[in-house]
Amino acid sequence: MMPRGRALGRDDRALVRAAEGALRAGWVEGRHTVAAAVRTRGGAVYLGLNLNGTNSPCAEPVALGAAVTQGDRAFETMVAVRRRGDRYPVLSPCGTCRQLLYDYAPRARVIVRFRDGRVARLTIEESLPAPFGSFDEG
Repeated sequence: MMPRGRALGRDDRALVRAAEGALRAGWVEGRHTVAAAVRTRGGAVYLGLNLNGTNSPCAEPVALGAAVTQGDRAFETMVAVRRRGDRYPVLSPCGTCRQLLYDYAPRARVIVRFRDGRVARLTIEESLPAPFGSFDEG
């Protein structure tokens, strides 16, 4: 059964706006089309843009890497957005990015968009119910 998720709180909406701002500032057609923001338990927000090219990273690992370069690994919540005309809708992370967040912060949350357009917050385990490596623990 698909999880329903939790409604976004004020901090979650601010995180979405931070990702939107990063994409507005850095958007280049065909180069930087997705932005991500990650908030840590201390409240810091780190941003990233995808890098389109051969074998390119998504925006989410760029944002996670920005946090790690500052010694901040206490990831709490992550969101990605993409540009659609004048709008910047939430883009659910791909499976690889969900797995990466799980690897670094298995109790973190991710903001997703459901097929019906609803945006909600899930735990990373709700969004990736059988992550790679989860069977190694027992």
